[in-house]
Amino acid sequence: MSHELRTPLNSLLILSDELSRNKDQNLMPKQVEFARTIHSSGNDLLSLINDILDLSKIESGTVIVDAGEVAFRDLQDYVERTFRHVADARKLAFDVELAPHLPRAVYTDAKRLQQILKNLLSNAFKFTETGKVTLSVASVSEGWSSDNAPLNRAKSVLALSVSDTGIGIAPDKQQIIFEAFQQADGSTSRKYGGTGLGLAISRELARLLGGEIRLVSTPGAGSTFTLYLPQSYVPAKRERTQAAALIDQPALSNPPGGELSVLATESAPLPALKFSDDRDQIEPGDRVVLIVENDSRFSPILLEAAREQGFKGVIEARGADALARVQERKPSAITLDINLPDMNGWTVLARLKDDVHSRHIPVHLITGEDERERGLRMGAIGALIKPLQNKERLTEVFCRIKNRLETRTKHLLVVQHDEAQRRQIIELVGGEGLQMSLAGTGQEALAALKDKPFSAAVVSLDLPDAKGFELIEEIKNDPHLADVPLILFLTRELTRKEESHLKRLSQTMNLREARSLERLLDETTLFLHCDVSRLPEAKRQALEKLRQTDTVLADKKVLIVDDDIRNIFAMTSLLERYQMQVFSAETGKAALDILQTTPDMDVVLMDIMMPEMDGYDTMRAIRKFAKFRALPVIALTAKAMKGDREKCIDAGASDYIAKPVDTAELLSMLRLWLYR
Repeated sequence: MSHELRTPLNSLLILSDELSRNKDQNLMPKQVEFARTIHSSGNDLLSLINDILDLSKIESGTVIVDAGEVAFRDLQDYVERTFRHVADARKLAFDVELAPHLPRAVYTDAKRLQQILKNLLSNAFKFTETGKVTLSVASVSEGWSSDNAPLNRAKSVLALSVSDTGIGIAPDKQQIIFEAFQQADGSTSRKYGGTGLGLAISRELARLLGGEIRLVSTPGAGSTFTLYLPQSYVPAKRERTQAAALIDQPALSNPPGGELSVLATESAPLPALKFSDDRDQIEPGDRVVLIVENDSRFSPILLEAAREQGFKGVIEARGADALARVQERKPSAITLDINLPDMNGWTVLARLKDDVHSRHIPVHLITGEDERERGLRMGAIGALIKPLQNKERLTEVFCRIKNRLETRTKHLLVVQHDEAQRRQIIELVGGEGLQMSLAGTGQEALAALKDKPFSAAVVSLDLPDAKGFELIEEIKNDPHLADVPLILFLTRELTRKEESHLKRLSQTMNLREARSLERLLDETTLFLHCDVSRLPEAKRQALEKLRQTDTVLADKKVLIVDDDIRNIFAMTSLLERYQMQVFSAETGKAALDILQTTPDMDVVLMDIMMPEMDGYDTMRAIRKFAKFRALPVIALTAKAMKGDREKCIDAGASDYIAKPVDTAELLSMLRLWLYR
């Protein structure tokens, strides 16, 4: 179901985004606004798909509550930011009223609470033509159902009420509106649109959080939906576990055995933590670390560990907010969680490293995903896998970041026996603050690597005493050298066996390739964390040219393989704007036929879910031909589940993007592969 719903969204989002950018400047402002509205609605639809899947997970009992402290000030900012423009557009008054003596925060799942309020407020605005909409928050002692055990047990209960002066709801309709796909006006000629899912999801989410929603309404006079919620979420199940016992200890204490209490389970959430970061106390010259962390229970632990090493910390839980904060504050370093509520952390890392203004900032991953090598290849300086076993691991992370910032001289090893090419590399990447060591053989390279730490190494494929691959294998198998970033500088075409060998190595270690001098400069500046703004003018221009999508993509041939003609149209419209020559195929067999008649194809965009011959089989068939062994094939699929990327790579994909496709991410990936 996820695939079938996401596929038409792919073309809708891409085309509306293209229209909203109005690159040809041939649309009127109103038309641009229409396109933005379509794009926004498409994103809302994507959220709705996620809601439907959420509803099914809630009903099956598989949703885990991610409870944390939610400040009412932040909640007020969220609803103001989300609905103030709606109120202005509809010429309605909109008030947010926080009762006096209200606690500073509620301990619950922030994402689920926002989801409920968004549904209730959206309905209030939709069904109100004149008057006002009000969100009020107060502590209460009654009003909920007498049989609601979580609310009856709660020490304090909050009432979040959404009131409107709209059309109201008839008494006989006040129960069915909470059922899935039901509305008060269910006729085919009804005046108000909508799926009828919002209140059903809100009701189930309220139950999940230990609360409930009550309705008071009079036809013609308006409605009030009240969410009753425990001030501190307590899960239904109270089974104690060893991990849960650890959680009840102070956040930074080391219990017996040395395990750090940062493990969290649904059966025993952390108590509400009261903390604030340092964003309001930052002075010029301060070292600031941006902590991008989804777990509000783990954030203060990271913050304290950063402070112990002399940093000031700014905490963000969302990827979009983190990217905005990087532009605003230019932090000294970043710790990044991969599992973020609004966007994938890998996308955040890719955007940070693709932007010349932020790619030099050291990023350390702290995540529950065990994909360490992937993070290192993308330019992270390290990766720490949660759950952590002791506080010392965090101390090591911030010490490493501190040492990286304090080390003025960076060390690069160049492994190249050809004197002319060696001089060329030295002239290209050399500069102030960079100390280069030279090695002409594999044995010299190993000796140098074991003698002192290097920030990165540039390795040639052909060495007098060994193949470059043999040297790379030895480095990979040495645990003391495995983290050194390696850049394989290729000056000749690889055989099929060498391409296969390179692909295997690049998926299992911190190895990247460069097939041009410009790309070599790009890769070395990435791994050396060089500030591009401080490079000589000639080098800056070379890197800027590398990032000019129009130049890189122009006249390149791309084959789009997709069984949905809407997706082909959308992708074609996007890529033709960059002067790419677009070919298309709706089946795997047709794709193979086109490749045979057009052997100089530059790149393939491969949909995975196709009838008869799916994307996996098509990629395997492509790789059977020697002439296509180096052809970049980028897999596009709506099946964005864990393990899908590895499955695509194993089938022959060069890279992977999940649908709906992010335009900037696709263009960045095409630029990377086509400039090899």
